[in-house]
Amino acid sequence: MQAFTTHQGLVAPLDRDNVDTDLIIPKQFLKSIKRTGFGPNLFDELRYLDHGEPGMDNSNRPLNPDFVLNRPRYQGASVLLCRKNFGCGSSREHAPWALQQYGFRALIAPSYADIFFNNSFKNGLLPIVLPEAVVDQLFKAVESTPGYQLTVDLAQQQVTAPDGSHWSFDVDAYRKQSLLEGLDEIGQTLLRAEQIRDFESRRLAQHPWLVKPTPSHS
Repeated sequence: MQAFTTHQGLVAPLDRDNVDTDLIIPKQFLKSIKRTGFGPNLFDELRYLDHGEPGMDNSNRPLNPDFVLNRPRYQGASVLLCRKNFGCGSSREHAPWALQQYGFRALIAPSYADIFFNNSFKNGLLPIVLPEAVVDQLFKAVESTPGYQLTVDLAQQQVTAPDGSHWSFDVDAYRKQSLLEGLDEIGQTLLRAEQIRDFESRRLAQHPWLVKPTPSHS
C-alpha cells in the first residue's frame, strides 16, 4: 500500500453524522471481484442524480450540484472532514478503497465505526480522531476559506492549519509504523519471506513424510 508520512491537502467538509458504508459505496458496487475502480462511485447516491450500477459510464451521468464533492472549490480535495460515527453500517472493505481511490489520503472526525476505522489503516487511509469542538472549528474554517488546506504529519502525529494552529492525534504504534513504511499485513509477512523459506526447508528435511509423494507414471 502507499506509504503515509506527511501530507498537505485541500479539505472537503461532509457535514452529516452517521455516514454509513452503504452511503460511502452502495451495495450494488460490491459485485466486483477487483480491488480497484471504486473511486468514481464514491458517495454514488449523493454525487449523481440517477441510479448508479456497475459498468456505467460515469462521465455521462447527471451530477448533483448541491453535493459538496461536486462543487468547484473542493475539486482535488484529499482530506475529508467528517462528523461523528463515520463509516458505520456493514463491514465492507470497499468503503476505504473507494475513498482512497477517489483521492483522499486522510479523514478527520470526532469518531468512527470500529470496523471501518481498522479497515482504513489496513488500506493506507489515515483516519484521524480530533475532539468534536476542534472538528466544529475546522468546519467553520473550511466553509469560510476557499482553498483551505491542512497538513498532516503522521510521524509527529499532528494536524496543522494555515494559521499555524495545530492539534495532536493518537495512533497505535504498530499502525503508525505500518503506514509510515507503506506495509499492510501481507507486506509485513513478506519482509520475513527468507525466514519462512528457511523454516519450511528445515521442516521438510526433518519430516520428509509430510510431503505427499508425486505419483509416478509408467
